Amino acid sequence: MTAPDTGSCRLAAVRRGSIVRLTIYGVIAGTLASLVAVLVTAISVVSAVVLAKNDDAGKNPLRIAVTAQQFAWKFEYPNKTTSGSLVLPVGRAVKLTLHSLDVIHSFWVPEFGQKSDAVPGIETTLVITPTRIGSYSLVCTELCGLGHATMRAQVQVVEATDYQAFLKRAASGDGAPAAADDGAAVYTAAGCGGCHAFEPAGTDSAVGPSLDEIDSGGKPLDAYILESIVDPNAVLAPGYQGDVMPNTYDKSLTEGQIDALVQYLSDGQGGN
Repeated sequence: MTAPDTGSCRLAAVRRGSIVRLTIYGVIAGTLASLVAVLVTAISVVSAVVLAKNDDAGKNPLRIAVTAQQFAWKFEYPNKTTSGSLVLPVGRAVKLTLHSLDVIHSFWVPEFGQKSDAVPGIETTLVITPTRIGSYSLVCTELCGLGHATMRAQVQVVEATDYQAFLKRAASGDGAPAAADDGAAVYTAAGCGGCHAFEPAGTDSAVGPSLDEIDSGGKPLDAYILESIVDPNAVLAPGYQGDVMPNTYDKSLTEGQIDALVQYLSDGQGGN
């Protein structure tokens, strides 16, 4: 008998071992691929369900129009009342329609867990149902200009009766406040403090020129302030560049609001 070739036996054993390992690796790889496919499918299904639920406003949602503009938010309620803060009744579905007057902004209240972009020329929507009474902050999460960090608004979630009371107060002007008070509210709601220092309002931003001592260049002060609001590139303060301040305030503010803002800024010269 011929003695077995030990070298051939070892080679055959190595080959068999390699085949076994390759088979095991193939099974593992196939299993992992299947798990990944299942996981991706599950995530897709869950995401679709969540998005569908988020978009479901029900039969009678509260509809509020949201307008974004550098660097402020404006909210219009069903009775056409507008406000620089967002007030919502607890436990009711709310459908927000978002618009932008200039660049892309993004609506986000961290506690609500949802956000949506406001895009120029496009209407986007966001459905939320606040479940907890309290005060929250709305922030813009899309870099929208030099005053981006200051583009915030207060959000209040209140009882249904308090929400109705808010609408009545807002619609009646809350007792017809003085023009200076109106101007202060417009200054805040329009986001002026995000770029300008103005002592009566307690703002100190230096993105734009200070409004405490306005140099009208010989023009009547009120006329100069009005021109600077509706056409901010008409006259540029030394050291400041154009196309930074939005030129859409004549569209986002009413004539009365602009007049109140002009008066407020005029009366506040010298910190008075």
